[in-house]
Amino acid sequence: QLQASGGGLVQAGGSLRLSCAASGRAYSMYGMAWFRQAPGKEREFVAAIRWIGGRTLYADAAKGRFTISRDNAKDMVWLQMTSLKPEDTAVYRCAGGGGMYSSPDRYDYWGQGTQVTVSS
Repeated sequence: QLQASGGGLVQAGGSLRLSCAASGRAYSMYGMAWFRQAPGKEREFVAAIRWIGGRTLYADAAKGRFTISRDNAKDMVWLQMTSLKPEDTAVYRCAGGGGMYSSPDRYDYWGQGTQVTVSS
């Protein structure tokens, strides 16, 4: 149900826009989020948004650099990433759940990952 795309290789300071298509969105999917996982590290919350109202939540590492947005009519969620740093390198996954949470355990639906690599 969730299809993530948009990852790639970018130099430090560059930008990338990740997309997540929530086709056939379940009625119980009230919120969407992006998580990332770097090799050898735990999965990390990045940002979340509510479908209704558009309220957002960001991890400290994302504040001021990343922007999460959504289009209800298109069932699409995006993560615009700017001023990228090598430490942003990870596999990014979108997730859908019953609300807007920072814990991955609160999300029932997961897309496949898209690799983001930031070179120094």
